[in-house]
Amino acid sequence: MTMHASGTFEVKMTPQPAQDGVGDPGIGRMALDKQFHGDLEAASKGQMLAAGTEVSGSAGYVALERVSGILHGRHGTFALQHSGTMTRGAPQLSITVVPDSATGELLGLTGKLVITIADGKHSYDFEYTLPDAP
Repeated sequence: MTMHASGTFEVKMTPQPAQDGVGDPGIGRMALDKQFHGDLEAASKGQMLAAGTEVSGSAGYVALERVSGILHGRHGTFALQHSGTMTRGAPQLSITVVPDSATGELLGLTGKLVITIADGKHSYDFEYTLPDAP
């Protein structure tokens, strides 16, 4: 059975320095620190890589984060994988649960998360399935 979780979150993104001899220094790296509220009461930590272009409003990013907390009363952890592009201001974003990454009472979790940013506030809608969910 497909379930939905929704709520708000805060995110702190901290730029990380380029590492000598690792990758292209033009690719930005950020540390992610999030706090989720609502149906998902959790914290997450992760990393993001981003590349801008010479065209205003065009860029791309990938990120991975490990979420730890309570989803509709079930405790555990899981990983989220982000893939996002911006084409001249038009965003396209995919955020999915990494297969087989969930632990504890969230074992077997699958799903997709949608982020909305309105008036500077972040919210999420998480469509997911869990084995043995009520």
